[in-house]
Amino acid sequence: MSNLTSLSTFLLLGFPESRESQLLHFSLFLAIYLMAMTGNLLIVIAIVFDQKLHTPMYFFLINLAVLDVGIVSVMVPKSMALSLMNNRSISYFGCVAQVFFYLFFAPSDFVLLTIMAHDRYVAICNPLQYERIMHKEACLQLVVIVWITGLLYAIIHTGGTFANTFCSNVVNQFFCEVPQLLKLSCSDFYLVEVGLIVIGCALGFGCFIFIIITYIRIFAIVVRIPSVHGKKKALSTCLPHLTVVSLLMFSGLFAYLRPPSDTSSDLDIAFSVIYTIIPPTLNPFIYSMRNQDIKTALWKLLDVGPSSKTIFRLL
Repeated sequence: MSNLTSLSTFLLLGFPESRESQLLHFSLFLAIYLMAMTGNLLIVIAIVFDQKLHTPMYFFLINLAVLDVGIVSVMVPKSMALSLMNNRSISYFGCVAQVFFYLFFAPSDFVLLTIMAHDRYVAICNPLQYERIMHKEACLQLVVIVWITGLLYAIIHTGGTFANTFCSNVVNQFFCEVPQLLKLSCSDFYLVEVGLIVIGCALGFGCFIFIIITYIRIFAIVVRIPSVHGKKKALSTCLPHLTVVSLLMFSGLFAYLRPPSDTSSDLDIAFSVIYTIIPPTLNPFIYSMRNQDIKTALWKLLDVGPSSKTIFRLL
């Protein structure tokens, strides 16, 4: 196979070639995208317009919603357009942009979830010091760290990936994914990016361990709360966050720990959708279903009637 030193396009694969399947893919992705956009934007608007929600926890939740919108916007619209036009090509610089922005939003998302775990720990385990520790300036600094971390991560890995020489332009994925791009490399430089990925995964695993240890300490405090109402209130702010973290981690493990294959399949694509698109789509619903403050803000925002409020309470 001859080296392709000056690629102009990549070919994305993964979905069946029949026109009916392509239209079905377009319809499903459109529904998922609209659900993700609507859910996350409603969370942002509800928090912005409700003064009671102007607290550190909901400030972080706004940033999480923005990152989730970014994640789904990186790949879903392009994938829908390719299916609608019966085309599989993406330009070289389009692929670079897709890799960069996904590696910007996704790691930032996980770093932010780690910070949110710390916020819950301070609020429940050290409530008297909460306002002193999680003041406005501290929250802004933490969010700046999140975005800068994502930016640096994206720059390093995008540069490491596209510094390679590619022997093929056929990507066995529905978006430009770094592991799939590295399979196309015909130079030894890909080992550098592999090493960077290993370091990144180790740091991500360290964040996950930090979150788990934090919640063990939180639950140890919660079980000692004498009031049942106090326990429910504490858990109502912790369980949605823990659910989001678990969904993100286990969907990623589920996708990457499966036996590797050299060809694309419907199952591979399903796994990829599970870990890239489903978590940011479900996050706003996870937070709104079990958080009374969010539901109240949404009632005010949507001005829903009594019957609709009853349905929300049942949820």
